[in-house]
Amino acid sequence: MAKSDRTGKRSPRESSRKRIPDLGYYIIVTDTKETEKNYMEGLRDSLPDGLQGRIVIKVSKAKTDQLVSTCKELAAMDPQYRQPWIIFDRDKVVQFDSIIAEANQAGIDVGWSNPCIEIWFDAYWGTMHNYMDSVSCCRGFANTFEKQTGQEYDMGSQQIYTLLNRYGNENKAIRIAERRLKQYIDDGVSKPSDMCPCTTVQNLVKEIKRKIERSQQDG
Repeated sequence: MAKSDRTGKRSPRESSRKRIPDLGYYIIVTDTKETEKNYMEGLRDSLPDGLQGRIVIKVSKAKTDQLVSTCKELAAMDPQYRQPWIIFDRDKVVQFDSIIAEANQAGIDVGWSNPCIEIWFDAYWGTMHNYMDSVSCCRGFANTFEKQTGQEYDMGSQQIYTLLNRYGNENKAIRIAERRLKQYIDDGVSKPSDMCPCTTVQNLVKEIKRKIERSQQDG
């Protein structure tokens, strides 16, 4: 049993024994109940058994205009090792660019998608279609998803990460997304709201995958 002082509080020695995940503690805040949350939790659950606990991924939900403030609050609990991210879609968010700028100024990484995260999912099958709004993007991806998997696309599926990797190619998706982002930058386009279709979710996925690969090589 942990020792405590006369007030019932745990001693500093006990609190210092909390295990810090050496490969990262990711705080991810999203404004959706299901799609982004299920995708990121799927990535978390796909970690090899030997890395469970060494990489921690916590996904929380907040209103769109509170993404940055909520992320800052959660990260402040253990600022020395928590890595904050927000993930959200362009969709119809008027303040899309300003939220990204606010996050960057606060030291928070952003995985944004324009028009929606399905454009990132789309890249798993070797292309990023020129969908210019979330309705056409979701509808077009749903058709592709059914052709590739033989299943109907369910935006609330808890298996979305597993299915994308089973039937698609994550490394190829990362390369496609990186090329599209670079193309916009090379063309002088700087506002994320003007980069459509495009995404930066690959930055988070790539970072975590690299840590997994390096750990397995070292181990």
